[in-house]
Amino acid sequence: MIRVHDLERSLKFYADALGLPVSHRLDFPDFSLVYLRNEQNDFEIELTWNKGREEPYSHGDGYGHIAVAVEELDKEHERMTGAGINPAPIKEFKRGDEMLARFFFIQDPDGYKIEVLQRAGHYV
Repeated sequence: MIRVHDLERSLKFYADALGLPVSHRLDFPDFSLVYLRNEQNDFEIELTWNKGREEPYSHGDGYGHIAVAVEELDKEHERMTGAGINPAPIKEFKRGDEMLARFFFIQDPDGYKIEVLQRAGHYV
């Protein structure tokens, strides 16, 4: 679960960037819980929107990032660049000559980091 400041902006980001549409929504007088999921994954992200909150959330020192794996990293990077999501450059993580991971990072509208990994090795 992550807390978001502008629910509509966050919903658009997660749909455009990661293909995660709303799967379920619970609205209450003071807050909404919105669950995002797609058929390709066995997880969901819960967005909590506290209605009327003015100040942005602090991430503190506990949040690192979430990660998702994709089939074609280069194509996803290109697609997100074209969509104005502004991904960071693709990086390679190696141990000697062994490729451990290829990845890049994006940030959602509230500054939460998301690692996008090439589906391979440990990240299948």
